[in-house]
Amino acid sequence: MLGKKLVTAQKRGETRALCLGLGMVACSMMMYFFIGITIVPFYTKSVWTTETVCKVLKANIEDKVLCPDSEGSEDEDIFPYPCLQVWVNLTASGQEVMLYQTEDTLERNPKCSYVPDKLENSKEVKARIETIASNFKKYHTFSCYYDPGGTQTNVILSRLYPPKGLLFAFLWPTLLFTGGCLIIVLVKISQYVSVLSAWQ
Repeated sequence: MLGKKLVTAQKRGETRALCLGLGMVACSMMMYFFIGITIVPFYTKSVWTTETVCKVLKANIEDKVLCPDSEGSEDEDIFPYPCLQVWVNLTASGQEVMLYQTEDTLERNPKCSYVPDKLENSKEVKARIETIASNFKKYHTFSCYYDPGGTQTNVILSRLYPPKGLLFAFLWPTLLFTGGCLIIVLVKISQYVSVLSAWQ
């Protein structure tokens, strides 16, 4: 009687462990799919792939401009802010080009090097842009990214999804997938050992 209870409890535990492993594998597949349709296209779309050194030539704050968050956005998404324009000397080619914060900055407003998030406090936005401009004037040389193919003549300060960031994004679903597969394998080994022991 006790042996039957132990066998039943063991089967229940194996079933739960197997469901856990399959659930982990399914979740990891969903995460892979989500990363594949969101992050990977932005990474492959970016042409600014080569890192080089940029030297600041000038950093000016122009008059306020209007910034829509995206094309076709409503009027409430448009807000004025000071336009920071940073021109740098590209060490790789010696050209004078405009610097943008990220790939997204160029798409949102090609006239400005930095596009702030929508903030109700315009003084805070102005202070932030002035701080960024002073930092560019203080640190003349820094790393930046340019397009080796020459499709884009401008440069960006940082990539939205660098290779390390892409690897880090794939790290968690990979660990989840590995853990799920390990649980399934251990359950199958346990079942095989149990059947072998019963047969003997």
